[in-house]
Amino acid sequence: MSVLLSACGDDGGKGNATNTPTTNNNNTTDDETSSGGSEGNTSTGGPGGTTTNPTSTTTPGDPTETTEGESTTDGSFITPPDGGGGAKECDQWTQDCPEGQKCMPYSGDGDNAWESLKCTPVMENAGQVGDPCTVEGSGVSGIDNCDKGNMCWDVTEGVGTCVALCVGSPDAPDCAQPMTSCLISNDGVLTLCLPSCDPLLQDCPGNNLCIPNPQNPDAFLCVLDASGEEGQEFDACEYINACDKGFTCANPEIAAECDPMAIGCCIAFCDMTEAGVCTGQNAECLAWYEMGQAPPGFENVGVCGIPQ
Repeated sequence: MSVLLSACGDDGGKGNATNTPTTNNNNTTDDETSSGGSEGNTSTGGPGGTTTNPTSTTTPGDPTETTEGESTTDGSFITPPDGGGGAKECDQWTQDCPEGQKCMPYSGDGDNAWESLKCTPVMENAGQVGDPCTVEGSGVSGIDNCDKGNMCWDVTEGVGTCVALCVGSPDAPDCAQPMTSCLISNDGVLTLCLPSCDPLLQDCPGNNLCIPNPQNPDAFLCVLDASGEEGQEFDACEYINACDKGFTCANPEIAAECDPMAIGCCIAFCDMTEAGVCTGQNAECLAWYEMGQAPPGFENVGVCGIPQ
């Protein structure tokens, strides 16, 4: 299941951020899993003001919309929260379902995108974070064998891994597990604690991408790769996870080779300490964070682009 993360918004205080469109993760079976219709603008930081577009179909600048499509994975598109969406019969933040049930995101309109919330049974011997898991029906059914407060994620042919849902509140999201970051998408329906990572090392497991967290300008997280056959440098993109590993979906204005009419463009991350790493016309390695604003360990993170 793939996830499309949308990217749009301001630069979140990162004066050098590039605009990052929505992301899409296509893992091959139920790739187009939409995490709900959240469509809000969030910034991912970076030169040029990286932003994420909440919807899974357009502009960079919002978090993400995740959909589960007909691919080898059960989730694919992620979009940021925008206040709309489907039926919300429970609250996944407070887990206010009756005893023996849990509040879960699911697709209520048959479009393979998470846009609704409902109470579903907690199975016996339910899985904990990191455990393998299975789903009933599809990856967007909302029914799995993970414990309360967890969800079966990255489902391929019915099998995935239990990940924790975010804790706290929509205004103050957090993750109980260390080295994870909260991603909110699909109109606030999808709230996942995904592994933190280093964009220069691209140290996510498997083929997962390390991209900016649309909700947290100080964090990068691992998401499914939805680039498919596209996603090379300077390719057009609509989602922050629609570029190959090592690239981010940014504002097309940052590179002369990008289509200025595109929603976003795949731009390479670069190490500020390495000279001559950028290949674009007049491109330099631009600091992702403003001077003195980088979190520890991310001081050298940059993105290739034309100084604005």
